[in-house]
Amino acid sequence: MTIHISLKLYASLSDYLPDDVEGNIVRIELDDSATPHQVIDRFRVPRQEAHLVLLNGVYIKPEDRDQSAFNDGDTLAIWPPVAGG
Repeated sequence: MTIHISLKLYASLSDYLPDDVEGNIVRIELDDSATPHQVIDRFRVPRQEAHLVLLNGVYIKPEDRDQSAFNDGDTLAIWPPVAGG
């Protein structure tokens, strides 16, 4: 079954979105068996740069990112590692 989710890429990761996207969000179509890692790979985001991955505001641990997790209308948000000072 096909579903639609919103993908939000923050900070430097927004460079991986298609050129015609305004802002940092894109609606995408997926098979309902898709995994967070498959979405990350689809947009060619290096996995080591996908530091903070949230599905509908809930953190997905790296070891859980190969499990099917999506429902129609979900939002996947991804941040790169952030250094503070």
